[in-house]
Amino acid sequence: MSGHDFQFCGASLVACANGTLWLPESETLCVSDLHLGKSERIARRAGLMLPPFETLDTLTRLGETITRLNPKTVICLGDSFDDLTAANDLAPDAKSHIIQLQAGRKWLWIEGNHDAGPVDIGGTHVAQTTIGNLTLRHIATDEEAEISGHYHPKHAVAGTARPCFLYDTRRLIMPAFGTYTGGLRSDAAPLKALFPHGAIAVLTGKSAIATPLGKNQRPQDSRGMSY
Repeated sequence: MSGHDFQFCGASLVACANGTLWLPESETLCVSDLHLGKSERIARRAGLMLPPFETLDTLTRLGETITRLNPKTVICLGDSFDDLTAANDLAPDAKSHIIQLQAGRKWLWIEGNHDAGPVDIGGTHVAQTTIGNLTLRHIATDEEAEISGHYHPKHAVAGTARPCFLYDTRRLIMPAFGTYTGGLRSDAAPLKALFPHGAIAVLTGKSAIATPLGKNQRPQDSRGMSY
């Protein structure tokens, strides 16, 4: 799988081009901000009708990654559902798809601000979890060695901004994986406050492109080659 290999707080990680994070030593796959059921939630709350295909599209893309990597553990870093009603009202085929993805592996639902409560679709619901010295939660704190989501970061090297990972020596923020999720530009005030000394942005897409933020350096592709 195309990805950006890097070291983070003593751990070897791969920021995959599709927006998932692979921890090869523990065979753990992390994904953030699926926002399943977003079209249903928007219709229910705002009366706006969007094509209701984003849930199965998101799950299909996640399933392709799970098939390829066969992780022992899958960790969903919060806001896996657009709200708890959307979680409870998922279509039977979507629930069946999730249960199939969970088969034979450990599955953790980390609590997010959109789904701050347990979901009855298999797996284990937790506030946060740890892998070695890394802490995984939904929203970044002041702790070090932290992996989180929530902000849906995006960045542009040239042209349209893409969802991206952001990391420095202390924290890593993952992109949103959900089909209908928006994004917050990497130079937005909340993200600049979290990375006051700069960061590495890893853009997702056909290939993972890593580029330093706030420094006059050329971006790199997934092989570390500058262009």
